[in-house]
Amino acid sequence: MAFEIDHDWQGNLATPRARIGESAKNQLLIILCAVWICIGLVGHGPWKPSESPTISIVKTMLDGGSLLAPIAISETTLENPPLYYLSAAGMAKLLTPALPMHDAARLVSGLWMALTLLLAGMIGRELWGLGVGRQTTFIFMSSLGLIVTAHLLTPEVSALTGATMGFYALALAKRRPFRASVLLGTGIGISFLSTGLASAGILLVTALLLPILFKPWRSWSYAIVLGLSAIAATPWLAIWPALCWHYMPGVFSAWWKIEISSFNHLSHAYFLRTLAWYAWPALPIACWGLWRYRTKLLLKPKLQLILTFFIAGLAIIGLGTTTSEVYALPLLLPLAALASGSVETLKRGAAGALNWFGLILFGIMGFLIWLGWIAFISGWPAKLSERMHILSGLPHAHFNWALFAIALLVTLIWLVTINAKRSNRAAVTEWAVGITMAWSLLMTIWLPMVDSAKSYDSVMLSLKQAMPEHYACINSRNLGDTQQDLLYYYTDLRTQPLEIVQRLDCDLYLIQDERGREKIDPGHDWKLIWQGKRPADRRESFRLYQHI
Repeated sequence: MAFEIDHDWQGNLATPRARIGESAKNQLLIILCAVWICIGLVGHGPWKPSESPTISIVKTMLDGGSLLAPIAISETTLENPPLYYLSAAGMAKLLTPALPMHDAARLVSGLWMALTLLLAGMIGRELWGLGVGRQTTFIFMSSLGLIVTAHLLTPEVSALTGATMGFYALALAKRRPFRASVLLGTGIGISFLSTGLASAGILLVTALLLPILFKPWRSWSYAIVLGLSAIAATPWLAIWPALCWHYMPGVFSAWWKIEISSFNHLSHAYFLRTLAWYAWPALPIACWGLWRYRTKLLLKPKLQLILTFFIAGLAIIGLGTTTSEVYALPLLLPLAALASGSVETLKRGAAGALNWFGLILFGIMGFLIWLGWIAFISGWPAKLSERMHILSGLPHAHFNWALFAIALLVTLIWLVTINAKRSNRAAVTEWAVGITMAWSLLMTIWLPMVDSAKSYDSVMLSLKQAMPEHYACINSRNLGDTQQDLLYYYTDLRTQPLEIVQRLDCDLYLIQDERGREKIDPGHDWKLIWQGKRPADRRESFRLYQHI
């Protein structure tokens, strides 16, 4: 099972000799990761649909709600275990009121992602040797499907951290079995306490399949890893279920039945199609790696690990989750790991094509973002400016010097990077810089427009101001889950949906209208006291009535 280790430092932990430029490369990696992680975490409201249930749960926890069973206002059953919500609530408690609650809570995603990127780099270094860890991190953070989710308030972020930790533990199992045992058990526990059985199952199935399928993994040292990791995972897997079962048996039983019964999907084709764009640039390089190492795939332990993790992940995700892109995140790990070990073997023409594709892709994205912002600010081109105002819902443009300076700086850095020396490794570095540049532009100069189009703060705060001073309760009709969660977050209002209570006996009545749906008339004994909608929304609107 021994990996191909051709450098002495892994065997005896001796400090390797510094190579020319290593310090500068590490500094570039740290700076780029810091920019990639930090930009986009603060400065905007909760966005639907991913962030609305989480911020509802965080507010409920801070208001004295249950810490064991985090249930959003719009939900009646437990959806996920509490680890991510507890960490977000703790961060919000620490940083509020210095930051708005949603911004403070969202910072915890940055901490989880920082740990994830560190572990991803350690996977590459462990599997392929010194220097490859940087390339693994660059390829992983370049993934088109990762950048948005990594900056959202959603438990899939911490689940990805757990999966990455477990992957690294399996890569480390031969060289450091005791350390690997703790990391594997902890990774399984973090995954389970973040999103439940599916994410933890990927690590568990991978760890068990390796010795069943491949002889190099049938050793006493790996048996020790499995045994000790089971001990390390036990507190994570037992304490919360035991407490939840003791204090809230009905809630836990309902959650457990839903978890078990959820493994009845056949969504594998959907996730394979999703990876066709979701996993760039790792996917084409990993495909080349499959061909390059085709004779060694079933012989080398590191390739066995990568292949088994991907197949187990695809099988479990396809069976146990609904069709949502966010569930494909763990599949990025084996693709990035294989790609990082294959990028140096790319033919010069293939590496050049990958580099030019990234250059053209992010160049076009950067140009369009700058053009849209210039049109929004200056009014030229007039047609584009009109369209930007319609899509954002903002009547007036506001120039922010700080955001403009950040956007200009990251653009200049990208321009300098693309003129650097060409090489296979430089190609993936430029992808990482390019996606960081595009995301930074969106989260700086475009942030007011994007937030206006996606957040609910204006309409919810307007509704709060229109509320009468005295009322008993409020019924609602056709109010979506996102709208219920954000209504509670912004206004502290909890409605009694007619779809559930089946009676209209409150003195306030909130109706959500949808374009194409027949408008509801509550009757003559109801007086319209408020109506509103999001500035850029042409599909939904709200009406509030008071009983006469």
